[in-house]
Amino acid sequence: MTVIRSVVFNAAFYLNLIVQMILWTPIYFLSPRKFAWFVPRFWSRSSLWLQRWLAGTKSHITGTENLPEGPFILAPKHQSFWDTIAFFPYLDDPLYILKRELTWIPFFGWYIQKMRMIPVDRGKRSVALKAVIAATNKEMARNPRQLIIYPEGTRRPPGDVPDYKHGIVELYAGLNLPVVPVAHMAGLYWPRRKFLRHSGTIVARFLPPIPAGLSKAEFRRRLISETEAACDAILVETATGPNPPPLPPTAQRRLQELGVALPAQG
Repeated sequence: MTVIRSVVFNAAFYLNLIVQMILWTPIYFLSPRKFAWFVPRFWSRSSLWLQRWLAGTKSHITGTENLPEGPFILAPKHQSFWDTIAFFPYLDDPLYILKRELTWIPFFGWYIQKMRMIPVDRGKRSVALKAVIAATNKEMARNPRQLIIYPEGTRRPPGDVPDYKHGIVELYAGLNLPVVPVAHMAGLYWPRRKFLRHSGTIVARFLPPIPAGLSKAEFRRRLISETEAACDAILVETATGPNPPPLPPTAQRRLQELGVALPAQG
């Protein structure tokens, strides 16, 4: 049943993306940028609706009271494609830092460019980081926005050893904005590099913001410790709850480190 539901959901997900990009194109590109955000938001909500009813996976996001007014940096854990689409409906005017190659994709890249995202050349990291900070500061001065950046850079398996990049630290210092960490275990339900989608409830939490103005070392320490502690709590809650999803080796290992008895895997 999981395989069948996964195949049906994946087909519906990509068909939904293609149809909506084509259907909304005239309205999207003729509308003012901020008004046009309703199109990606509608796509996000419809995708999560499809995931719920076709794959049996609900999304439960809490902590919205922790989102500050005005500009800030949102720093989600990165495990799944789910965490690239689930959060921006909660933001007034989100801004992504993303791979430049994504802007070259027909239709999808045009949609990205409409929203004035910040493309980055990941092959030249030191030069790219300075350019990104400058471009983000320029965009923030033009329109106060909410910057979404994934501190670990690439998707990592649930429970894996954290690997926070230095870029988030430099952005925090260079932009002088509060940072809202986001904890979740979406990779248990929508795993990276796999087509299976597992039923259950993805729990995600917007954590209390880390204020601007801390030293780089203190910010990094707080970001890692607060995010990972919340992710551990969600992992334990998920693994010990009713009908847990299949746990990858990284999650099983982390549960052992936390002293949690491993649930039977069915």
